[in-house]
Amino acid sequence: MGAVGSVLREPTGATLPLSKLAPEQALRRLELAVVRRMEGFLHGDHRGLLPGPGTETSDAREYVPGQDDVRRIDWAVTARTGVPHVRDTIADRELEVWALLDVTPSMNWGTEGVTKRDLGIAAIATIGFLSQRMGDRFGGMIMRPDALVRIPARSGRMALYSLLRRMLTEPIVHDQAQGPYSLARGIDQLSRVQRRRGVRVVVSDFLTPGDTELDPEVEPDWERSLRHLTVKNQVICVEVVDRREIDFPDVGDILIRDPETDFSRYVNTSDDGARARFNAASAAQRERIKVAIRRAGAGHIMLRTDRDWVHDIARFVLTYRRVASAMHAPPQGVMR
Repeated sequence: MGAVGSVLREPTGATLPLSKLAPEQALRRLELAVVRRMEGFLHGDHRGLLPGPGTETSDAREYVPGQDDVRRIDWAVTARTGVPHVRDTIADRELEVWALLDVTPSMNWGTEGVTKRDLGIAAIATIGFLSQRMGDRFGGMIMRPDALVRIPARSGRMALYSLLRRMLTEPIVHDQAQGPYSLARGIDQLSRVQRRRGVRVVVSDFLTPGDTELDPEVEPDWERSLRHLTVKNQVICVEVVDRREIDFPDVGDILIRDPETDFSRYVNTSDDGARARFNAASAAQRERIKVAIRRAGAGHIMLRTDRDWVHDIARFVLTYRRVASAMHAPPQGVMR
């Protein structure tokens, strides 16, 4: 049954193969515009910022076992703090793109052949191919409720495929999984861990458990974190939705259950009034998300599981260069 089975039970694995994530041939004529000023004008055709092998030292951060090279430990900082730290360096000519993928339980279902989680990975694949240039690097962070998994940034097509394979094979998060990480905290971590300017991609359905607010004037809890991220970075938010989240079907009496909380309720979907109220609330919810992303100064792409995501991203990219300068304008009173 593929992704359709995810409506009734948790998926057991990816619903989209690696080879179908993004057609490279169709993307070669497109390029994701870089309109923000990045760190340091180096030898390339754009400003670079990469933590990695290089000659110029960068910030120190805590050592992550299994992910960092022990040869890069900064012993002076380690001695002062009592906690192992590594010192990043900046390589020449490289732009760094980081993607944050939300894999919380609300991303685990879909009714049109692909789950929202796998659609988010397809979006990262498409943006990864669009943003590739000579020596540029692409890194990822996978946000689970209980942990934030960091995939180091590397350059090259095979490195991008390796990152995508790692995301596809990430274990499915069980319903009602508990943990300290919310979307707001995940964005905060992306901002803290990767401090140098670059391109940041946030992929999520932007739904907060227990948040039933529909007024666009009320900020979602992740908006402040997103605004902070856009102060120094060019940010693109990819909102993934399923058709049945927007257009509620007529399937009789069904049990609606929130995968991230203990909320459940039987609903008669044959009631035209109930479906109209649900669709109106869903539209208001999506409008609030759209307004919050725009207010934060980030680019916004909505991808649906029943549409061609490559076409939607390509259409966004073609208009992005024209509107990006105004889209990423800093908030009033903020200098970049």
